[in-house]
Order: sequence, then structure tokens, then C-alpha cells
Amino acid sequence: MTTLSQAYRDHPLIHLHHIVPLDFDSLRTVPDSHDWPHSSYDTLKLHTNGDVSIPLIDMSDPNVAMLIGNVCKTWGVFQLTNHGVPTSLVERAEAEAGRLFDLPMTRKLKALRAPGDATGYGLPRITPFFSKYMWHEGFTIMGSSAEHASQLWSSNYQPFCDVMEEYQKNMKSLAEKITHLILNFLKIPDDAEISNWLHSAGAAAACSTALQLNCYPRCPDPTRVMGLAPHTDTFLLTILHQSSTCGLQIFRDGFGWIPVTPVAGALVLNVGDLFHILSNGRFPNVLHRVVVDPTRRRLSMAYFFGPPPDFCVTPFNNPPESPRFRSVVVKEYVGLKAKNLECALSMIEI
Repeated sequence: MTTLSQAYRDHPLIHLHHIVPLDFDSLRTVPDSHDWPHSSYDTLKLHTNGDVSIPLIDMSDPNVAMLIGNVCKTWGVFQLTNHGVPTSLVERAEAEAGRLFDLPMTRKLKALRAPGDATGYGLPRITPFFSKYMWHEGFTIMGSSAEHASQLWSSNYQPFCDVMEEYQKNMKSLAEKITHLILNFLKIPDDAEISNWLHSAGAAAACSTALQLNCYPRCPDPTRVMGLAPHTDTFLLTILHQSSTCGLQIFRDGFGWIPVTPVAGALVLNVGDLFHILSNGRFPNVLHRVVVDPTRRRLSMAYFFGPPPDFCVTPFNNPPESPRFRSVVVKEYVGLKAKNLECALSMIEI
């Protein structure tokens, strides 16, 4: 059985300059390498009227399945409250992420992601697709974080590992619940392959999952940089916790970029490419980006959830309609995305 780490290992980032972040704390001006043209930053206008906001859904609502399904169909993104993940756990996980990014650069580089690996410290994997670098540093976890954490802290790494393991378990449980609700909304039968996988996912742990810790340092001139360039996510769902500092934006046709204002206790969920394929295009895979703040750093934790790398995702048609995409194995799509980024979907269109 192929693991997600192995799937990414087949598509390494060869050049170290695509992996090693800057020491942002030492900078007083924006270097040319990170200076995005205004035309790139403002390609699609920020919607600032305040009359449009991301839908907010209460998980305890008796009609939650219909609410989530409709929002996935119309928006592809929503904020979720009363989700069952303990606030104390989220706070501890954010604190541990902050402890990591507070380390000196020399220490963080001890856990630098190797060119052929998918986990550890480094720049976003989408870095090679853009001419300028992003104002970002990250730490990727797939499974246990012990190997890299022990490189960061020689004797005090276990608290980090314990919190991240507990956080991932809670995220996985929530992702399974949300996916089950969405499959019911799509009227996908229980004997369909995707349903069979979901029913066995908890016991077999046969999933593609990753936890991405993100840090967007404060910037002396945020209008000249990009925290995270516009992109869509690869898998079924992304569940995001964001700190109180604003920065995440999603693109909506007819409106432009809409800020995702942090809501206390809420998690942000968005549809990824694989759910877009599975829904035969009925669920939009959400284009999103991150901008940075001049005075405060922003932390976020993104949990990615999908079927295992060897699973074949097939568009489901109910009511019957022509499939928009051919079936694709998860690890094949990971490879297409690694080589082509936003052109990957067009390569499996029928």
C-alpha cells in the first residue's frame, strides 16, 4: 500500500532554494526575491464592502447535513462551530506551533525537509510555480512528528508530538463525519467504493492525511508580498484553524477576493480538488490565498483529508449526467498536481 509520503517522494523538489525559508526576523525591508509585482497581488480585486461573508454553520443544527451540502455546492467553503474539537486542544496545538516557529533559524533548519521528502520544515510545495517567493514558513506532518521534532528540541520534543498526535486524531474524526454528511447529501449509496472506504477508514487508518503548520511573519510592507499564492487544495477536504490575525482570502466569481474573518472557536472547511472530481464539478474547489500583516504574525494549522493514495476517485452522477472527469487514482493526481499545479484538473477533463 502506497503512503502519502511515498506519493510525494516520487515528485521531489530538487532545488534547495525552493525549500529553505528566509530568516524573516532579520529583515527590515522586502528583498527583491519576495517582492511581488502589484499586478500579481491585485490581479483579482479584494471585496471590501462587507456585504458578503463566508457562511457560518453550527454542527449541532438538526439540518446540518443539508446546510453543509448546500454550502459546498454554492460556496465550497464555510466556517463551522460546535464541531466537537476541544477549544483547549486547539489552543495547545497553536501554542506548540508558535513554540516551533519561535525557534532560531539555525535550529529550525535542523528539521529542514529533504528534497525528496514531504515532511519537516520549509517553504510551500507550490513555490516552484511562481517567480517570487512567499512570505511564509511551514512545518509538514504526516503521521508521527517525532523524527523532525527531536531535531528541533533535543530533550523537550514530546509535548509537541503528543499535542500534534491528539490534534490529528480529532481532525480525522471530524473529517470523517463531515465527509459522511456530504456523501449522504450527494446521495452516494452505501455500497459505492467511496462509501466503503469511509466506513473502514477509522479502523484501517487507510487515508491520505497531512497536517500543515503555517507561519506568516509580520512584514514591513505587506502590499509587496504574498503570504501564500492563489491555489486550490488537492484532497477531499481541508480543515483549517487560523489565529486571530486576518489573512486568509477566498475567491468568489462576481465578487473577487473575500476575507475569511476569524470567528472565535470556529474551524474553516473547504472543498478540495478530489471532492470537486467526485461531485462531478458540482462542488467548487476553492481558490484561496493568504496576505500578511504589518504588525502581527499569523499562525494557521491546515489538516488535509482524503482517500489513500491507491484509491481511484470516480465522478458520481446523481441525477445521471455525463462525467466531466475521468477516474483518477489519488497518487496519480498528486503527481499531476506536483508537476502542473492548477492545470492538473484540465488534464483529466473529458
